Amino acid sequence: MANTKAEVRPATESDLSAINDIYNQYIAEAHYTFDLEPWTMDARREWFTHYGATGRHRLLVAVAERRVIGYASSSRYRPKAAYDVTVETSIYLDPESVGRGAGSRLYQELFKILEAEDVHRANAGITLPNPASVALHERFGFKRIALFTEQGRKFGRYWDVAWFEKPLGGESGESNLTA
Repeated sequence: MANTKAEVRPATESDLSAINDIYNQYIAEAHYTFDLEPWTMDARREWFTHYGATGRHRLLVAVAERRVIGYASSSRYRPKAAYDVTVETSIYLDPESVGRGAGSRLYQELFKILEAEDVHRANAGITLPNPASVALHERFGFKRIALFTEQGRKFGRYWDVAWFEKPLGGESGESNLTA
């Protein structure tokens, strides 16, 4: 695919098949997700209900040449209410579109939206090695805060997961750290 500028917009239900195809390719071919079985369209439609046109949980798609080439989301981090000010971000691109700027455009728009929401932190878990994802997250101000070793087994081996964090909202808040 040519290095085309992708349009970024909110995802619609009509995008779910393309989103599912992108994600299922990563399940089958990469260690980046620990899902082992492809998602069904019924599961994908239920997943889609967790995102809205407003609020902190968003789902955006990148479209080039009238085709969805990637998506980014901000999802609930944990189910307890005190965590509501933290989101977990994810980004997946059609493998042919990696390195062409669509990921940057997706995150740029997602974080622009999140700045207007009551979100204090964005977290991202990255299965290693994944230098492209690490570079993208660091470019957007994420800092590595943890490394969990051998967290999942896929393709006959164990994989480490690095956790990254990005402050949002401009308020520093009060830390509970003591000397």
